[in-house]
Amino acid sequence: MEIALTHVLVTGGAGFIGSNFIHYLLEHRPCRVTNLDVLTYAGNLENLGDVEHHPRYRFVRGDIADPAAVEAALEGGVDAIVNFAAESHVDRSIQDPGVFLRTNVLGTQVLLDAARRQKVKRFLQVSTDEVYGSLGPTGCFTEETPLDPSSPYSASKAAADLLALACHRTYSLPVLVTRCSNNYGSYQYPEKLIPFFLTRALADQPLPLYGDGLNVRDWIYVEDHCRAVDLVLHAGRPGRVYNVGANAERTNLEITRLVLRELEKPESLISFVADRPGHDRRYAIDSSRLRRELGWRPHHTFEEGIRRTIAWYLANEGWWRKLA
Repeated sequence: MEIALTHVLVTGGAGFIGSNFIHYLLEHRPCRVTNLDVLTYAGNLENLGDVEHHPRYRFVRGDIADPAAVEAALEGGVDAIVNFAAESHVDRSIQDPGVFLRTNVLGTQVLLDAARRQKVKRFLQVSTDEVYGSLGPTGCFTEETPLDPSSPYSASKAAADLLALACHRTYSLPVLVTRCSNNYGSYQYPEKLIPFFLTRALADQPLPLYGDGLNVRDWIYVEDHCRAVDLVLHAGRPGRVYNVGANAERTNLEITRLVLRELEKPESLISFVADRPGHDRRYAIDSSRLRRELGWRPHHTFEEGIRRTIAWYLANEGWWRKLA
């Protein structure tokens, strides 16, 4: 049974998934939305330019690890918090783990403390399948899979998940956790695989592919992820973890070839480079709990979603040229 929410705080709402989620909420729900974002390199208010003056939308610039900034965002009272705010790039976490610990762990704790004071109806921690580590050639991650993170990024997200779930058990805070597979779609920062290779291919630049290119990821179109988060927020069972995946496993090499084929670029642009330290071999998500309990299904096939994504980047060159 769904609960009614009147005011949702979305953290990291100027980022890729967060901005897509704010668009989704404003279109499909009657609630007010406050966006708290510190605007790091990956946060871009242009992602929300079309809702900047929406009567139910408010932006607050601030860091989730700063209690004063969080209190400012909570002004007027909120009844739900959705935490998208995170440092999320694995390569950057290998270079500087401390930044990831501050935002992803300390920042989550600051939000949880504020949520307890605010007595929110829901606190949704948006996480990643990377907390489970690496799979062999068969099988899928379930919500019962032991956490086994391989990078500072995934370790920080696992810690945040455990903090959130501990707050549910200790303080009865109505916490929910979603763990999603790799997202793709509009407004994704060009350092991530698909937009990175897409924008480089458009410029006829080499596409640096780690190792043998056969690392497998389970992909989901960002709008399908946003629908899942919305469902869990309004109808999920507190204390539960919900995996979100679209059963779209592809090797990185397959993704690279598909992007080149859609752009009519030669495969000679592929350049194999030394593998990343601790590079997980395969991810695959079992989202049967989400499907069974909440009736969620992805609306987009991978092929449809990737064509929509490529079309968006071709139509919005001015957006990514400033970032690439």
